[in-house]
Amino acid sequence: MAENLPSCPECSSAYTYEMGALLICPECGHEWTPAAAEAADGAEAGVIRDSVGNVLADGDTVTVVKTLKVKGSPTGIKAGTKVRNIRLVDGVDGHDIDCKIDGFGSMQLKSSVVKKA
Repeated sequence: MAENLPSCPECSSAYTYEMGALLICPECGHEWTPAAAEAADGAEAGVIRDSVGNVLADGDTVTVVKTLKVKGSPTGIKAGTKVRNIRLVDGVDGHDIDCKIDGFGSMQLKSSVVKKA
């Protein structure tokens, strides 16, 4: 077995193993995805990544990957909705994309719920 798996981000254990799409630490029980580990590394360097690990930039077009509830709206934002001309910001509570969505107006989204189109 010549795998080079990353150390656990919680306890820095080198004994991590892979189970399906997850990486698991047997010492502390922490579970994470390799894309989440890359996204965390990218966040430290000021790079914002989408839900699959693509680097986002101002002016990109993204697609919402899961249906989102919007306070005050009976329908919400459906999965597959395209959002054009995004702006990357340091938002509140992890909301790092500022955009305008047709039918909803100006709002902020988390990069973890969009995919670069």
